[in-house]
Amino acid sequence: MNKIAIHWFRRDLRVEDNPSLQFAAQNGPITPIYILDTVNNTQKEFKLGEASAWWLHHSLHSLDKSLANKLNFFSGDPIEIIKELIENNEIESFSWNRCYSPWEIKRDTEIKVLLKENNINVKTFNGSLLWEPWEILKDDNTPYKVFSPFYRKGCLVKHNGPRGIVSLENVTFCKKLDSSGDIDSLNLLPNHEWKDKFENYWNIGEKAAMTKYIHFRDNGLTGYKEGRNFPIKDNVSILSPHLHFGEISPHQIWHDNKDLCPEKDVAHFHSELGWREFSYYLIYHFPFMCTENLNKRFDKFPWSTNKDYLNAWKKGNTGYPIVDAGMRQLWETGYMHNRVRMVVASFLVKNLLIDWRKGLEWFNDCLCDADLANNTASWQWTAGSGADAAPYFRIFNPILQGKKFDPDGTYTKKYVPELENMPTKYLFAPWEADDSVFKEAGIEYGKDYPKPIVSIEESRDIALKAYNQIKG
Repeated sequence: MNKIAIHWFRRDLRVEDNPSLQFAAQNGPITPIYILDTVNNTQKEFKLGEASAWWLHHSLHSLDKSLANKLNFFSGDPIEIIKELIENNEIESFSWNRCYSPWEIKRDTEIKVLLKENNINVKTFNGSLLWEPWEILKDDNTPYKVFSPFYRKGCLVKHNGPRGIVSLENVTFCKKLDSSGDIDSLNLLPNHEWKDKFENYWNIGEKAAMTKYIHFRDNGLTGYKEGRNFPIKDNVSILSPHLHFGEISPHQIWHDNKDLCPEKDVAHFHSELGWREFSYYLIYHFPFMCTENLNKRFDKFPWSTNKDYLNAWKKGNTGYPIVDAGMRQLWETGYMHNRVRMVVASFLVKNLLIDWRKGLEWFNDCLCDADLANNTASWQWTAGSGADAAPYFRIFNPILQGKKFDPDGTYTKKYVPELENMPTKYLFAPWEADDSVFKEAGIEYGKDYPKPIVSIEESRDIALKAYNQIKG
């Protein structure tokens, strides 16, 4: 029986700049595997959302092609699957790139023990972050809770130079294992047709990720610092799902564009990669925050359980056009512009007083880039319960946000076509228009487009009073 080197693909669905795959290539013929864990991620907050599952199916399909269709597919409990692999194969080495969510760390620790007990050379690598979370600490060896010192005093003084890992060449892949299923055996694709429309918006896989990055670098990075706030402009990379699934690594991005664009734009783009790092850092050091408030005062916050409000928000029928445009973009494309994400999140937790976890749950199911770390940290930031959180009294006004960042209404009208003929003057506060304006626009207000489900002014006052109850 020939000895094999197993590389376990997880959220590193690429060939280039893949340190674990490179290690495996040096240790014998490679047997690449993917295991869909259906056992250990028991909490609903950790479950793979439907939009992400759709993306994962297509990303694995693309990866399998790049591996000459040699990728082995498994589904179930990785611990039991790996036990069977050990029993039926002569394994020289077993390697993977690390994941950082609490349940994955626990599972992977058990698997490491299992492999070592069987005298298998097991090696793990950092394939998805610029800095390891345990490397960035304050002078007193405690973790940061504020982004700016984390990034400037912690991250930027650490080395994260290019790894020099290029594509695999002259690599020998073993024949597929008899125990492997095919990609369809993972049952990732949903049974309904909601996701079919996503194919109109996305190209998926390692080559698509690099193509998208190069397009952004050459066309959108210049002007990024200001332009990223405008949802209709091209100054956004839209790389988040590619980064989440590891179709491109942050190292590739970070070191490619350093000297190509104005320094202020590159620095700001790098700081956004830094926020991604901070999110992973937080759930590593404070794993309970994936399901609980980091700031325990918010455990006493009087959240509303109004299901009508929550459903109106999910469907993009709140009566606030920029909020509704964002929620409909999410439903249509599996993506939402980051500025609009902040607006819709603020509206849910601070105008509707609905628990941030309800928003996180919806985003997790609908976003192609649904990422436990980013999702959790961002929702808690908006709610005011997280690290370096926005002050609770900072409430995004959807009227002013729409006027400032979608001044001609192009984005809003794209996703709320009922308001296509509405004058821009009234677009973000349609209740200010009189009947003649609606008539000329061909809109029956309250029927074709809903009236606001809450008053911005009154709901803001209620939110601040609720916050004052937990201050102290």
